[in-house]
Amino acid sequence: MQLPLSLVAQRWRDRRPVWRPQREPLDARRYAVERLPGVADARAFVQAHHYSGSYPAAIAAYGMMEQRPNRAAALVGVAVFSVPVQPRAADAYGAGGARFCDLGRFVLLDHVAGNAETWFLRRALAGLARDKTGEAGRPLYSLCLAYSDPIPRLDRAGRLIFAGHYGGIYAASSALYLGRATPRTLWLADDATAISARALSKLRADDTGARYAYESLRRLGAPPIRPGETGAAYVARALRDGPFRPLRHRGNHVYAFPCGATSTRRSMRARLAADLPYPRRTDPLTA
Repeated sequence: MQLPLSLVAQRWRDRRPVWRPQREPLDARRYAVERLPGVADARAFVQAHHYSGSYPAAIAAYGMMEQRPNRAAALVGVAVFSVPVQPRAADAYGAGGARFCDLGRFVLLDHVAGNAETWFLRRALAGLARDKTGEAGRPLYSLCLAYSDPIPRLDRAGRLIFAGHYGGIYAASSALYLGRATPRTLWLADDATAISARALSKLRADDTGARYAYESLRRLGAPPIRPGETGAAYVARALRDGPFRPLRHRGNHVYAFPCGATSTRRSMRARLAADLPYPRRTDPLTA
């Protein structure tokens, strides 16, 4: 059966893509959205199911909870707002000086109805505005940037691990489309895991977090560091000699969610002045 990707929602389970029709009705009475305390539950869920297998530097995380008769509610989705990967990204889109965050991870399990994304995301953004406040109790963030990665990933054996996505749920949520981020080169492990550029940067500079970055590389098959070897020298050798392969990436699609009070959101939309058409994908998906 051939389904156009414009009519399906990409979900994840055990880091593998699963597809659902987008227009399925959602029985909202069965669900609630809650802020997840700490990071343990959110981290475990994201690492178990998101294709990246990694958890970002979180600011706040929200869970979509499914109510079950005579049992505790089950966590079926996680939205993670995170420290921006590019600290000056807002400047490039006309929002210089704005306090902003990234939608670092957004994951829903495959059994949840296909139109749940917009319902969940709207409530997670409302939770961020409510829970993260600054002076006089006003929302701390006036902008959230979300990125969709359209470049497919294959593992070393040629199996499709990640089909790529164009941000359909962001378009459906009326986000502003800002174009594409800067092209770059990704380094992929045998299982198609992309090595974090931030982790490599920390390791090159022997910065805080370098130990965790090193252990992550080792789990992906990198060689051990040599006595006296600098972080920069090690990264160069690990990428050269380890089981890693480069992938030239044209840049993620970038979306913007103005946040906060109505007047703040209106002002942010005017500042961004984005009027770009949403990207489209019409490739058939065999299901």
